[in-house]
Amino acid sequence: MDSYLIQVNGHGDHAPVLDIHLKTNGNSMSLGKVKGRKPRWAVRASEMSKKTFNPVRAIVDSMKVEPNPKKAMISLSLGDPTVFGNLPTNDEVTRAVKEVLDSGRYNGYAPSVGYQSCREAVAAYYSCPEAPLEAQDVILTSGCSQAIELALAVLANPGQNILVPRPGFSLYKTLALSMGIEVKLYNLLPEKAWEIDLKHLESLVDEKTACLIVNNPSNPCGSVFSKSHLQKILAVASRQCVPILADEIYGDMVFADCKYEPIATLSTNVPILSCGGLAKRWLVPGWRMGWILIHDRRDIFGNEIRDGLLRLSQRILGPCTIVQGALERILHRTPPEFYHNTLSILKSNADLCYAALSAIPGLQPVRPAGAMYLMVEIEMEHFPEFENDVEFTERLISEQSVFCLPATCFEYPNFFRVVITVPEEMILEACSRIQEFCEMHYQGAEGAQDLECDK
Repeated sequence: MDSYLIQVNGHGDHAPVLDIHLKTNGNSMSLGKVKGRKPRWAVRASEMSKKTFNPVRAIVDSMKVEPNPKKAMISLSLGDPTVFGNLPTNDEVTRAVKEVLDSGRYNGYAPSVGYQSCREAVAAYYSCPEAPLEAQDVILTSGCSQAIELALAVLANPGQNILVPRPGFSLYKTLALSMGIEVKLYNLLPEKAWEIDLKHLESLVDEKTACLIVNNPSNPCGSVFSKSHLQKILAVASRQCVPILADEIYGDMVFADCKYEPIATLSTNVPILSCGGLAKRWLVPGWRMGWILIHDRRDIFGNEIRDGLLRLSQRILGPCTIVQGALERILHRTPPEFYHNTLSILKSNADLCYAALSAIPGLQPVRPAGAMYLMVEIEMEHFPEFENDVEFTERLISEQSVFCLPATCFEYPNFFRVVITVPEEMILEACSRIQEFCEMHYQGAEGAQDLECDK
C-alpha cells in the first residue's frame, strides 16, 4: 500500500519548508524541499480589457460641458430610434412576443446557434435565387453587434488586419483592437455621396488582410451604395481574395428614390458573412436579436468557418429564446405599411434637416439616402475660434443645448453626425438653434484672417 509523508521543517530565522517524501511499495522517494509562499493579492485587468477602447465613449465622456439651462436639451446623438417614442414598433411584433411568452415553450436553453425552426424562418425571409439560404447558413446572435464580433473572431487572428470604412461605425475598431487585430481605414468620399475610394481601399490590402468590412446602408453617413458601386467593391475583393463582412443592419431602410441591394446577391465567388438583426428596421434594439447569414456558394469558407462560428457561439449559449420564438411571426407577419410609414418619417426628417442645414453659412450637409443619419461638414476656416469638430459640438451644447456627435468619433474630423429619428418639431427646433449658433460664430474670409492675426 502506498504511503505519503509530508514534513514541515523550520527553525530560528529561517522560513519553513515542506520536506515531501513519497513511500511507494516500500521505496522512499524525496520530491525535495519547496519554500513556503506567502499569498498576496495580485488581481490585474486582462490585456484584452486594456486593449478595449470605444472612441465614442472616450470622446463623449471627456466633453465636460453643461447644456444651456434656459433651453431644453435636444439630443441628436444616439442611434436608438425608440428614445422619443415617436417610432414605436408594430403591434404585430409585440403581439408575437406576448404570445410566445404566454405559451411557456421558450423559457429554456436553445442551441447556441439558435432554434432550428427560427434559423429556418430567417433563411426563408432572406433567401432569394441570387443568394439562396438554408437554415444551416444562419447563426442567430445577441444583436447585430455580437454577429459582427463573431464574424471578426472567426475570420481574423491577432496580428492580421481588417479593412474598415472611414467614417465608420466605431464598434469595428473597438472589437478588432481588443482581439489584437490591426485596423486599416479606407476612405469614403463625401463628394460622391460617400462612395468608397476604391483605389485607396485596394492599396491597403496585404498578405495579412483577413477581411473587408462593408457597411451599407451606412452608419454614420446615411448613404446607400448603388448596384454598380457594390459590383466594383466585389471586384476588388475578388481580385485580392479577401472575404467580406457585410454590416447590413440597416438593410431595406432606404428612401423611396433609392434601391437597396444586399451585396451577396451580386457575387457568386466572394464569400460573405452578412450581419443583420431586428434592431433598426423593426425598431427594437433592446431585444438583442441578430444573425449572421453565410454566403459561400464556391465553398471557400468550407466547414472550417462554419465550425468556427458554431464554437464561438457556444461561449454565451445564444440569444434570447423568447424573441427567437417570435421571429417567424415578426418576419413574415409585420405589415408592409409599418416599414413604409417608418421610412416616410425618416425621409421627411432627412429632407427637413438637409434643407435647413444647407441654408446655414459654414455648414455643408451630405444628403442621405437611407438609414437614420446624415453627416454635416463644418467649414472650420469660417469658425476659427474652434480648434476642431469636438470643440464646435461642445459649444453647441453649452450655448444651444443641441447635442450632435463630433465625427472624430468616426475617425472623420471636422464633420458632425445628426440622428434623424427624433420628432419633426424637434428637428426643426434643433436646426433653428444650430443656425443661431453658426450665425453667432461664423467669420467670413476677412474676419477669419483677422482673428488668426490676433492669435
